[in-house]
Amino acid sequence: MPELSDVITALDSLWPRERAEAWDAVGPVCGDPSAPVDRVLFAVDPVQSVADEAVALGAGLLVTHHPLYLRGTTSVAADTFKGRVVHTLIREGIALYVAHTNADRADPGVSDALAAALGLRVTGPLVPDPADPAGRRGLGRLCELERPVALREFAALAAERLPATAQGVRVAGDPDRPVRTVAVCGGSGDSLFAEVRAAGVDAYLTADLRHHPVSEAREHAPLALLDAAHWATESPWCAQAAAQLDAVSARAGWHLRTHVSRLVTDPWTTHHTAPRASEGAPN
Repeated sequence: MPELSDVITALDSLWPRERAEAWDAVGPVCGDPSAPVDRVLFAVDPVQSVADEAVALGAGLLVTHHPLYLRGTTSVAADTFKGRVVHTLIREGIALYVAHTNADRADPGVSDALAAALGLRVTGPLVPDPADPAGRRGLGRLCELERPVALREFAALAAERLPATAQGVRVAGDPDRPVRTVAVCGGSGDSLFAEVRAAGVDAYLTADLRHHPVSEAREHAPLALLDAAHWATESPWCAQAAAQLDAVSARAGWHLRTHVSRLVTDPWTTHHTAPRASEGAPN
């Protein structure tokens, strides 16, 4: 059975901390480096329900994509939800490790997992990492479908393949527009519209799209946009990350048991649409 320090070394090799954005907070958050680890739980969000799941599982390590303390703190008192998470983990002897923008940029990274969930063939990064001579790392991914499909069909595929959320998948564009080439970016992706336009793809699937950036993007080019829930676009990474650690464990002879959280931690819980005019809506 490896010690926590051994597993952290492995995680750092998969997602080097120095490749994270300067504003990010990645790496270990809590945990005894000399403690033995035999179970690891992967999840998107370090929220209380996930911490409780780690306790019930008997995990020695929780790996999340999102940081618990992104902007730092002066207290971990248990009178806040983040403090309660830390107290729960430390009390139960569970370490917490974060792989965020360093996992976004990795090869394979968060957007590779998203593309795989959608059945897309990755052709390269949307924003290549200049430090990668192989040209495989970077933000987002450029992809292709096996055959062109109508936008409405691709949107239905995305809604079917991604984990179900209250939001579902919102679409901007002609439903009959043919789609063959697609850019994807797990998580918030409306800062990459210029790169998406430069790539000349038919559609872009990401999360957290806002009104003004989308309106301006649609005026610039007839680009189809698909907006899924943030959690849903990053959730596929957990299984990919667990498989990567499994491979490391097998080579090292650790016999680690990895688990992927199935909890839906997307914060939105319901979705309502306005009734149609024929159903009594005001004109």
